[in-house]
Amino acid sequence: MALITATIVARVSLGLSKSFFLIAGADGAAIVAVIAFAFARRHFNRRRRLVETRLVSEGQELRIEYSFLRKVAGVPTKFRYRELEEATDGFQSLVGRGSSASVFKGILNDGTSVAVKRIEGEERGDREFRSEVAAIASVQHVNLVRLIGYCCVPTGPRFLVYEFIRKGSLDKWIFPQSENRSNRGGGGGCLSWDLRCRVAIDVAKALSYLHHDCRSRILHLDVKPENILLDENHRALVSDFGLSRLMGKDESRVVTTIRGTKGYLAPEWLLEHGISEKCDIYSFGMVLLEIIGGRRNVCVIDNRNDKSKRKFQYFPKIVSERLRQGNLMEVVDNRIIEGGGVEEREVRRLVCVALWCIQEKARLRPSMTKVVEMLEGRVHVEEPPETQMIIVDLLSIDEQEEEEEPNPGYDRRRIAALARPQVDSDCIPSSASGSFSMSVLSGR
Repeated sequence: MALITATIVARVSLGLSKSFFLIAGADGAAIVAVIAFAFARRHFNRRRRLVETRLVSEGQELRIEYSFLRKVAGVPTKFRYRELEEATDGFQSLVGRGSSASVFKGILNDGTSVAVKRIEGEERGDREFRSEVAAIASVQHVNLVRLIGYCCVPTGPRFLVYEFIRKGSLDKWIFPQSENRSNRGGGGGCLSWDLRCRVAIDVAKALSYLHHDCRSRILHLDVKPENILLDENHRALVSDFGLSRLMGKDESRVVTTIRGTKGYLAPEWLLEHGISEKCDIYSFGMVLLEIIGGRRNVCVIDNRNDKSKRKFQYFPKIVSERLRQGNLMEVVDNRIIEGGGVEEREVRRLVCVALWCIQEKARLRPSMTKVVEMLEGRVHVEEPPETQMIIVDLLSIDEQEEEEEPNPGYDRRRIAALARPQVDSDCIPSSASGSFSMSVLSGR
């Protein structure tokens, strides 16, 4: 507008002189330049918005693709603390607690139900966190619980995010409800014989995979019913790798401190002879006996006259005796005997497999691959040899009256304390563990 006004004033004052045409030409050029600049700027802004929109879209696609590839590859996602806090409603939905960790139920933004395990403590918490992530982050198996992600707070606890398993742990489904004092979430029931056989095979396949099919051999070291979860189809998934160890393929034995759960520890571990995959095989055998009998392997019978004197009852010893006597059906859970459908031939096969697994000489125990074949009936299962069952002697030691042996080779009283469960009444769980059990998770 100013340029047009200046042109009119020049026309009036200068007429059609040469000066007027110079001013008019300059004004016209300036007007064209302004119009061209406006069009150029508008075009530039439009293209910039298109490029920004395309970059944002491509970025979202890349993030979605990256997230998808991580899920396909099984790589755990790193969560922010705020995300887990929102998912668990401020860590209000507690479903289980252990000696060094707690488990909370949560729902992620995409609607996925998860179990958030909060590992506390400085040294022990860090060790358990690293063991669990190292063991399970790189493995994928249908019978292993899936690690979805993790979270590290610089000066606080560490978190592991697992899929939520709806049916809970195996102990809720094989032991009478009166024995499940840790059953915070409720639920459970009594598994049929067919389902128990399938659960045993599932667990055996998971351990076989950990021992033989991973790049580094993984020892679970805390196999027990509380660490075996059941999904909605009663498929078994092995969980809680807080005590696990990685072994090279060329290693045969590893020396470590005694940890784990009383009642499931292999004798060589109690005697501090080192650990190997045979320790997991022993624990599996003990679990298999509990699956068959629907009772804990170690029970306490109180003396009615003197409650301070208690007698320990060792179920594997009873099973071994019934096998020799030909009365195997007496050791099967009475609740499934009443329902029928239990064949003595199958009971005998499972019992023999379990007794092979708990042989006190580790070299006599079969590999988990062989155990799977025996459970599935692909190979003949011979009757196992009688074993000394040193645990029976250890449980019979009266710690207050036992005199110290001059040169025992090992401290029997100390080992007895490790083997003996902390129980208060008949046949209740001997599951005091040095690690946290994810047994109370109840959803997938």
